[in-house]
Amino acid sequence: MKLIILDMDGVINQDSDDFIKTEQEWEAIPGSLQAIARLNHSGFHVVTASNQSGLARGKLTMHDLNRIHRKLHTHLAQYGGVIDAIFFCPHGPDEGCACRKPEPGLLREIESRLHTPLYGVPVIGDRLTDVQAAQTVGARPMLVRTGKGQKQLDEGLIPEDVPVHDDLAQATSALLDTPGAG
Repeated sequence: MKLIILDMDGVINQDSDDFIKTEQEWEAIPGSLQAIARLNHSGFHVVTASNQSGLARGKLTMHDLNRIHRKLHTHLAQYGGVIDAIFFCPHGPDEGCACRKPEPGLLREIESRLHTPLYGVPVIGDRLTDVQAAQTVGARPMLVRTGKGQKQLDEGLIPEDVPVHDDLAQATSALLDTPGAG
């Protein structure tokens, strides 16, 4: 199975320091939905893996998150794209769970549920935690400058061997336009 794992906030949609709490606040990053559709049309199964600590913090409810996900699916369908599965960690940063990135639990869950080893699977995120989780499971991390990506780069947090792209559209082009990459 050709698989790719994407973070959500800051990769697919605009990020907010105050969390994306409602479907009205959710706004796709220009080109991201088209990039996902392009991945689908190239044979990739696209899944998301995101920390959603706004749930634990009481910033949004599961109903709110489901409405946000429904908006994502609806807008993505307009481009002929689909997200095959959405995985998320609902815990806060101090809960000590195994699924909150940089811990690998969320990616291990994807591996288990999809019966697909993650070795070499592209994982695109905008934070060091995305990179660390991907590295732990042997996946192939990529960073985008959108969301928190540029700030993390400016702070020197991202290892030099991690490929960096302006956004998901550029990362998708790098994956699909490189011979033997898909």
